[in-house]
Amino acid sequence: MSKFYFLLIGTLLLSKMAFAQKSEAISDPDSTGQVSSSLLPTTMPLLLFDDNKEKEEKKEKKKKARKNIWFGIKTRKGYSKREIRGQEILEFFNYTEESRRPDPYIRDVYWYDTQERSVRSSGYEEGKGYLLHGPYERTINETVVESGMFYFGKKHKTWMLFDSQNVLQDKNHFSEGWPEESRVSYYERSTQTIEEIIPIQYGLEEGNYFYFYDDKQVAVTGEYQYGEKVGLWTEYWDTGNTKAIRKREIQYQEEPYSKNFRPYIRAEWDKDGNLVYRKEQ
Repeated sequence: MSKFYFLLIGTLLLSKMAFAQKSEAISDPDSTGQVSSSLLPTTMPLLLFDDNKEKEEKKEKKKKARKNIWFGIKTRKGYSKREIRGQEILEFFNYTEESRRPDPYIRDVYWYDTQERSVRSSGYEEGKGYLLHGPYERTINETVVESGMFYFGKKHKTWMLFDSQNVLQDKNHFSEGWPEESRVSYYERSTQTIEEIIPIQYGLEEGNYFYFYDDKQVAVTGEYQYGEKVGLWTEYWDTGNTKAIRKREIQYQEEPYSKNFRPYIRAEWDKDGNLVYRKEQ
């Protein structure tokens, strides 16, 4: 009886250890290099700056303001109000109740958070709020400091920044979220097979960076802020655009211009998604 009891305890302990190791592997984000990504398999971004589309939009100019219809979409008007250091900040905007899956290539997607009654640029999920669509204006103490247009949550067309005296300080142009200063290179221009997208705003790299294999699969993703690489940059194996398997992750500074920070390889995986290296924390 005593022998049976010790065998039972030993079996239970081994089972518990095995279960714990399995649970740890499941919860470990590096246990496999294969990831679920909205970018992979990819269809690539559409042509970024379409002159013909711009001409068509100009033809519809007279129809835009009628009944809050912008780019053919019925919208509602909204506003948010807050105070910071004695300054009253108001945001006037339009939003659409139509749902649309955010473009995974665009970093900043603006939406109206109905619970917080505020405009946000990240964290949008269907049912939590509404995408901004149409004209936008921000004022500080009743002086307009920013104005522009949104297209399903993405900055679109001309955006202008003003100082406290309402004097124009800067002007930028967007095409459905992409700054039109962005540098785009192609493997094949006639088929719009994109090789690299470097987002440029106000003369500096700003936004999501992408590099593609010639089979249109994403090869490298990362983010720029104020001309500096920030956060986690990820390289992917070329799997023929069938699945996403990470190849390497490189950790950059979390905030631009951080002093004494040296980028380092955080983890690496082989072509089958097996972890081959991870930097110990």
